[in-house]
Amino acid sequence: MSAALALPITTTAAPLNPARRIATGLAAAVLLLGFNLPPHAQASTLLDRVKTNQALAISLCDQFKQDNASGQSALAKPSVDRVAQSQNLSALDAEVLISYVIGLHCPDVR
Repeated sequence: MSAALALPITTTAAPLNPARRIATGLAAAVLLLGFNLPPHAQASTLLDRVKTNQALAISLCDQFKQDNASGQSALAKPSVDRVAQSQNLSALDAEVLISYVIGLHCPDVR
């Protein structure tokens, strides 16, 4: 009769850098949003909003830079709520929009 040797399983995850956190959050948001609308509809609408409206993207970047200057993340609740209200979006959609804006137009924003 042989005894099984049980070894503890441990994982050591390195902290994600900001770009990786945004990408991970964006992927999760897109997956969650994808269940509510036809394929490609939700994510592409939000992406088109910032790809075709440079003035909006620049304005949002300026707001995010101001948030950062006061020590607040662009993805903090007050920022997300402000974008959601100004763009008539849900909080989740606002997070996706913020991620797109940062990724495309102001990668120095955190």
